[in-house]
Amino acid sequence: MGEVRVGISGWTYAGWRGDFYPRGLPQRAELAYAAERLGSVEINGSFYSLRRRSSYETWHDQTPDDFVFAVKGGRFVTHMKRLRDVETPLANFFASGVLALRAKLGPVLWQLPPNLAFDAHLLAGFFDQLPRTIGDAAALARRHDDKMPEERALTRAPQGLAGRRIRHALEFRHESFCTDEAFDLLRAHDIATVVADSAGRWPRAELVTSDLAYVRLHGDQELYTSGYSDPALDAWAARIREWSEQVDVVVYFDNDAKGFAPHDAERLLARLGT
Repeated sequence: MGEVRVGISGWTYAGWRGDFYPRGLPQRAELAYAAERLGSVEINGSFYSLRRRSSYETWHDQTPDDFVFAVKGGRFVTHMKRLRDVETPLANFFASGVLALRAKLGPVLWQLPPNLAFDAHLLAGFFDQLPRTIGDAAALARRHDDKMPEERALTRAPQGLAGRRIRHALEFRHESFCTDEAFDLLRAHDIATVVADSAGRWPRAELVTSDLAYVRLHGDQELYTSGYSDPALDAWAARIREWSEQVDVVVYFDNDAKGFAPHDAERLLARLGT
């Protein structure tokens, strides 16, 4: 049986205060509070800009020993460079402090823009550059440029963790990816296909292309804003149990706009008995 973790995409939302987070809970304690109740979170701020090493260190220290973070790859790589000429941007990303998560570093999520169509050559070249161990990531990080100042960069693998595996997941948003050719390419490069539930906004492919099933639940009926009904959560729980018979599964609720995400995550966890 694979390992199953259920969590949320991000954790700092003003609307959750006095609801999921008890009234009066200091903002600095919110991650620890969420981590006591859930098995993982996605770090989403890393998509918008390079985070500080000190932030990753703090997040590591605020969570239980068996906790896992997924880290969202930078949009500079996926949306601005569109996966072309990204060796240095990738180096900057991994030098920014990601390795400070140490053994809590889970999968790295690469979300593509909706107007980026499938290109086998482009994708294969990108996948070949992705580090597959913490040691690989540290070696790549040492090739950072001045956008990641040396005094802020983390370019050494934590002691004893150089061989620890890094898994990658791809969330595509263009229909051209829904082909056997695309899924075969993902399998060949051991990249997880993100199962994205987006209320019909983007394609949803429920194929497993690595030893990880990566699920993002953006909203049942309305993108980011609607919660999940009991029947919907029952259906997702059944799928997750089926996947977990063969692979590890991570699930992140991204329906955060009206505060449903953490409550839906807890409801799904109750169904899974984890």
